Amino acid sequence: MVIGDTGTGTVPGIRTDATDALHDRVIGPEHKALPPAAWGRSVREYLSSTPYLDELQTPVLTIDRAALDGNLAVMAGWVAAAGLRLAPHGKTTMAPQLWAEQLAAGAWGITLATGWQAQLARRFGVGRVLLANTLADPIGLRWAASELAHDPDFDLLCWADDVATVEAMDRQLAGAPAAVRLPVLVELGGPRGRTGARTVAAALDVAAAIERSAHLELAGVGGYEGPFARDRSPAGLAAVRGYLDELARLHRELAARYPRRAVVTAGGSAFPDLAAECLAGLADESGSAGVPTTVVLRSGAYLIHDDGFYAELSPLVAGRTERPLRSAMHGWARTLSRPEPELALLDAGKRDLPYDEGLPVPQRISGAGPVPAGAQVAKLNDQHTFLRLPEGGDVPLGSVVRLGLSHPCTAFDKWRLIPVIDSADADRPRVVDFLHTFF
Repeated sequence: MVIGDTGTGTVPGIRTDATDALHDRVIGPEHKALPPAAWGRSVREYLSSTPYLDELQTPVLTIDRAALDGNLAVMAGWVAAAGLRLAPHGKTTMAPQLWAEQLAAGAWGITLATGWQAQLARRFGVGRVLLANTLADPIGLRWAASELAHDPDFDLLCWADDVATVEAMDRQLAGAPAAVRLPVLVELGGPRGRTGARTVAAALDVAAAIERSAHLELAGVGGYEGPFARDRSPAGLAAVRGYLDELARLHRELAARYPRRAVVTAGGSAFPDLAAECLAGLADESGSAGVPTTVVLRSGAYLIHDDGFYAELSPLVAGRTERPLRSAMHGWARTLSRPEPELALLDAGKRDLPYDEGLPVPQRISGAGPVPAGAQVAKLNDQHTFLRLPEGGDVPLGSVVRLGLSHPCTAFDKWRLIPVIDSADADRPRVVDFLHTFF
């Protein structure tokens, strides 16, 4: 199935029949928060009963449909205005239903991080995968070669950051069909960064190794600017700009050496504005000045956004843009114990909610308004949330607290079936869908 248009051809999409078929899966005790009354019924059948959030068990993670739709539109509009393409990082959600929505909104492809994730994407018919990592696993490399030989329309790109890695990849592909060449981007990193060649000179050596290969093809440059700043201070922004300028310089050094096309890619969800500022000018999809060049942003967290890490860093939040993103995910936890006047224990913990980029933020008591001013989560155990209350503050036993969350990547991976509600702000939120995740 073809979804969307790049301006230079069609975008390979996703098999929506495969994503639709997920609703025929049967609910069981392996699906957290779903009531026993739902077990044995398909997701489609259960949704036909018009369930409400208060009919599910706690703790539960939910996705807000209204916020999801808004975020999808905000990012699609922003990327188009910036002159970029978007290949959202699918590992954020590992939810093919959401990948389908992103592709339908005009995404250029789907970014993934491992060979297995790419294989899953192909199972759902994703036609363009940007693997933002080195594909070093022999099984994954042989699968990639087989898939490219079987379907010449499949577009798979991966990264490499070391000459020895390129040579190892070439050896593993020795048995691949002669016509198959795996497109590889040279990955640039930097001091105290993550992966990536540490200098432009080292990156050029990697490019030369790709050119010598019998089974790889030089297809662009890529990297990740996130490690170079944890805030939007002047120093942090300067560090990110400096890295992105080096990535642009690497591309210019290689501009005459790409055999067919060039993909320049950067951009997480924290500094997409800087990626646009430093890289958008490289885009030349018509090839008017040389090889056709596509500049691709890989932001993944924008669709869900959050109430913590990205709410602080993203340029697409209230106060920085007229059309802001808003958090589409919430945790809901029930008050189990009030052992001290200024302490409430809730029934959600590390097994249920993210905590690596900030603790949950108490927002409101379901059906009773905001939580007491000054209430805050002090820590999480495996199955408990420690909610500290101000003097005189009350969160009654049995009441359900809505929690704002930080970092969608480590929220989704704790759930295999996630309820989608009409609105987290509704007096009685209704369950309108379920998202299936693959972790």
